[in-house]
This record gives sequence, C-alpha cells and structure tokens, in this order.
Amino acid sequence: MELTKCSRCGSFYANEGYVCSKCSAKDNFELSTFKKYVEENGVELKPLSEIAVSTGISEKNLNRFLNYDGLEGYKKLFNKF
Repeated sequence: MELTKCSRCGSFYANEGYVCSKCSAKDNFELSTFKKYVEENGVELKPLSEIAVSTGISEKNLNRFLNYDGLEGYKKLFNKF
C-alpha cells in the first residue's frame, strides 16, 4: 500500500486522488466554483489573484486545480500571466 501526501492539508492517505478523503468535499466544491466562475466570467486579462478574491479560493488551490487531469484547457488560459 502506497501512501500519498494530501496536497491540501498535508496528511497522508492511501486511496487514489489528489487529496485525502477529509479534504475531498472541500476540493470538489472549490473546483466546481472555479469552473463556474471561468464559464461565467472568462479569464481575459485576469490574474489568479483576482480570481482568488472573487471566488474565495486561495491562489495555492487555484494553481493546484490547474494541474489536475482534465483541466489542461483551463491551464492554457492562464499561461499568459
């Protein structure tokens, strides 16, 4: 059994995924908030710091989300910042 360090809280866990089971619900909520924000507002000339203020999601977590599988399209939008 391989242990993985949770990228959100730092605890170790044994299951698949990006975060531990304790952080999973928070991560899913923030990820859906981020996706909804981008769909409704776009990211034209908006740095992550501005999106963090608007959504209440930390820049650390926004950067983490951009590295998730399936969000490559979102990451490309921020390459210019």
